[in-house]
Amino acid sequence: MKINWGTGIVLAFIGFIGFILYFVITMSTNKEYNHDLVTEDYYKQELEFQNDINKQKNAKDLSKNISWTKNQDGLIIEFPENLDAKKISGKVFLYRPSNKQLDFETPISLSKNHLLIPDKRLLDGRWNIKVDWKYNGNLYLFKDEIIY
Repeated sequence: MKINWGTGIVLAFIGFIGFILYFVITMSTNKEYNHDLVTEDYYKQELEFQNDINKQKNAKDLSKNISWTKNQDGLIIEFPENLDAKKISGKVFLYRPSNKQLDFETPISLSKNHLLIPDKRLLDGRWNIKVDWKYNGNLYLFKDEIIY
């Protein structure tokens, strides 16, 4: 049997479509490939994006912004020393891109101008840190990527 050009093109299209369908079905049904959004309430956070920009601008206008250091006890988040630590409130959110089960949030409760996150809560690797805080009615936001 001879195959002409038309039959060859049709067979090539059928083969290509079958190849693509195989990968689409495999990727959508296999539990090994996780297709979660980065956060559960992604669209709500997208609407609050301008507020985050304003908070980050407020933080940059400070004489000294938040800084962090790692020591044997854990991660130390240092707030500006010229601020009264008792008036600082907010929360610290640590996000692990590789495993959302390790994400956690800690409320800010200070007696001195630093907050310690214990070493046992943090695994080695990359973390995204987000400090959303308030001082004297002004809102501030600090974001950074850290390698712990």
